[in-house]
This record gives sequence, C-alpha cells and structure tokens, in this order.
Amino acid sequence: QVQLVESGGGLVQPGGSLRLSCAASGTIVSIYTMGWYRQALGKQRELVATITIGAITNYAESVKGRFTISRDNAKKTVYLQMNSLKPEDTAVYYCQLYDSRRNVYWGQGTQVAVSS
Repeated sequence: QVQLVESGGGLVQPGGSLRLSCAASGTIVSIYTMGWYRQALGKQRELVATITIGAITNYAESVKGRFTISRDNAKKTVYLQMNSLKPEDTAVYYCQLYDSRRNVYWGQGTQVAVSS
C-alpha cells in the first residue's frame, strides 16, 4: 500500500507564495514520476506539473514561470513552489505518484485559496 501525504496549502493573497510538499510512504516498487494536479470547484482535475525520476519537468502553460516542481528521491518527496499566485490558482491540489508498473496513486488533496 502506498500513501501520499500532502501539506502546505492555505489562504494567501494575490501575488503571494506557497510551498506544497508531498511525502510518499509504503511499499513503493519504483517511482517513475511524481506530480501535482488541481481541481477547482465545478471543474475537472487538471495537470499542474510533473517531474520524472531523472528530473525532467513538465508544466501547465498557466503556471509556467510561476511554479517550480522539485523532488528529493531519497525522501520520496515532491515539492511545488508556487509564486505570484492568482485567484484562478484557487483549487484543491492533489499529489500523484506513477510507478514503473503503471500504478497511479493519489494523495487526499490540500486546499489552496488565493484571495484578498
């Protein structure tokens, strides 16, 4: 069983910053990618950013230049540094782990609210 525990969400003013963390634990065969997705109220879940075991990153166009994804392979942890936050970034942010056996795991989500 694999568990993903997210932290770091909260309420921030427009232009502010937050850093999300997601730690993986349990029986993990081999991590291929870890990433972040988000789901705003009434909308579908969408990709925010992913990072492979070799540190290749992929970002949604809407967050390029503002968000940075990174990972610590030894700690099985992925981070999302979010700068210049906008109200449209408000959503529940979910951590995802994709392993070498093509299993996909999700965290429980952490709320990010951007409002003045």
